[in-house]
Amino acid sequence: MDRRKLIISGMAAAGTSAASSAFGQEPASAPGSGASYPTGAASTYSADEMIRATSDFLGVTAEAAGGAIERIFREKGQPTGYIAGEEGSGAVGVGLRYGRGLLYMKGRPTQEVFWQGPSVGWDWGGNASRVFTLCYNLQYGDAIYRRFPGVEGTAYLVGGLGVNYQRADDITLAPIRAGVGLRLGANVGYLGYSRKRKVLPF
Repeated sequence: MDRRKLIISGMAAAGTSAASSAFGQEPASAPGSGASYPTGAASTYSADEMIRATSDFLGVTAEAAGGAIERIFREKGQPTGYIAGEEGSGAVGVGLRYGRGLLYMKGRPTQEVFWQGPSVGWDWGGNASRVFTLCYNLQYGDAIYRRFPGVEGTAYLVGGLGVNYQRADDITLAPIRAGVGLRLGANVGYLGYSRKRKVLPF
């Protein structure tokens, strides 16, 4: 009898210990135990990746793409995403711009993006462009959907290539445009990025 009671009491003690371990203690990999966890920061693209992608999408030589990319990288570093798209614009003092593209980020779903906006300045002409936009400090795709002010000096010739910067909060966009048409001037305006196409640019 004593041996049977001893075995039963030992089994009960083991069961109590297992239950305590399962419900009352933190796992070894719990926060604060020294284990590493992802921070949510977006991965970046290298200069070689961007030169190849820019050259292929815009249809320009690697040398032309490399000159623009290297300049942006010197000033801004490595981007966390990029938008590949097309746009049309025109101006006679007051200008309008409309575009559409896809936003790419490493390890994140591809998102469709539309943009539109007005501009005012010494500016005339029109152009249709392919646009390759480098995105800086864009940690999540949905953060792109806002207005980005910018100051742009443009000199578009047939097959021309131009770069300007747009900034909102901590996010900076660097559109690279390869266009067909003629547009000369300097303007001040903004672009609003949205999930759906908007007729009015405001």
